[in-house]
Amino acid sequence: MTGISRDELLHWEQQARRSGSSIEATELVARWTLDQVFDRTGHPAGFGTSALLRAIQACLILAPQSEHPSDQALAVANQVSLGPLLLRFEGQGQLIGRRPLLQFSFAELMIKLGALTLHRRTIPTPDARSMPFFALIKLDHHAGTLVARGRGGGLAVWRRDSTQSRHGW
Repeated sequence: MTGISRDELLHWEQQARRSGSSIEATELVARWTLDQVFDRTGHPAGFGTSALLRAIQACLILAPQSEHPSDQALAVANQVSLGPLLLRFEGQGQLIGRRPLLQFSFAELMIKLGALTLHRRTIPTPDARSMPFFALIKLDHHAGTLVARGRGGGLAVWRRDSTQSRHGW
């Protein structure tokens, strides 16, 4: 757990709103494990929420969508697992604006038990006005953390998972 304070979060967000975070897609390519979650005011989420999300290994996996380094498109996966049982959403996203926003949509849902796929289905793309996103606030390369605010208003801190391959896809 990172132990980031409410004041730090809100200060970083103010800076990102004023000046942007200058985060590029290539910097995001990794498997990010969820470390802490906060409500829309920056207070820690309900008792045990962050610990539960860490226990089920909630993570965000970002991989290059193309071979062009200037491309802001990313393959996006969001998953949780409990032992060998895995629930995974896959889709694509792209960085928009100077803050930037990581806007994404999921195209597929999978449930796996080890290497066995139990269920797979496609997910319809939402209209542009209701696309999910993360407003990227801060990327700390030294600490290996990424801070963002989601469409629903909550704040999240992810930690780069150094035990996985480059992007864990």
